[in-house]
Amino acid sequence: MILTVTLNAALDVTYQVPDVDWDGVNRVSAVHRRAGGKGVNVARVLATLGQDVLVTGLAGGPTGRAIEHDLRAAGLPAALHPVAADSRTTLVVSEQAGPRTALFNEPGPEVTPTELAGFVRHYESLLDAAGAVVISGSLPRGVPAETYATLAAVAAEKGVPAIVDADGDPLRHAPKGRPSVVKPNREELARAVPGGSPAEGAQALRSQGAGAVVVSMGADGLLAVTDEGTFTARMPYTVRGNPTGAGDSLVAGLALGLVESASWPDSLRRAAALGAAAVAAPVAGDFDPDVYADIHPQIIIT
Repeated sequence: MILTVTLNAALDVTYQVPDVDWDGVNRVSAVHRRAGGKGVNVARVLATLGQDVLVTGLAGGPTGRAIEHDLRAAGLPAALHPVAADSRTTLVVSEQAGPRTALFNEPGPEVTPTELAGFVRHYESLLDAAGAVVISGSLPRGVPAETYATLAAVAAEKGVPAIVDADGDPLRHAPKGRPSVVKPNREELARAVPGGSPAEGAQALRSQGAGAVVVSMGADGLLAVTDEGTFTARMPYTVRGNPTGAGDSLVAGLALGLVESASWPDSLRRAAALGAAAVAAPVAGDFDPDVYADIHPQIIIT
């Protein structure tokens, strides 16, 4: 089983519109509402690939109940830990004519120290059945920036490989927890380790404790700095669409590589192909299987 952690779970609302008029009235052509947050999106992709998953994290209030209801409806096993405050909603506006995409993220609930401590105990018990854990996304209010490092360290103590996908201070702290993989995108890495190339930034995070650092670089593919060397995955062409959730699909591929003990070239090729195929899908947590099948064998690993 692959465990995914989403401390700032959300109800994701996606509006598809033909063309956005920011000064006028817009008519929405399609609306999607579903449980979201980066770890939830990762779990959706893994479940589509036939993997056993378990979603955990924090959820509270009416929005939290809507999140839990949608996970049940989707057949995604979940063990969310309750908090008193209401969970957040996110809004994606995806322009079909552009295509351009705008994402609006609420900050999330205020989490108390008691609630967080309860979650950590809950999380530790779930690790007993996990082959890997994905810890990803933003932190809700009240949760310290070093929390992802703490969760990764707990997993390491139990021998469970962890992937951390975060930004800002949570990313900067993450290597201290000795995660197996840290997965920033190029912009997140530059904020965490300013002033150097992506390879230098990735190596800096490795030197601080990360087992490997995989940097997603959009149409430029992937850069992975590992204990076996440095790898790049080059894309044969650019897939256009909604990039929201592409990084989560990529992380799902990396998590699958961990539980299968796949080689780095095989793991990176699958991860890059899933990320590209997610861009072709309208909603985060989905990917286009035809795009995946077409692009996967064409990705060049060096």
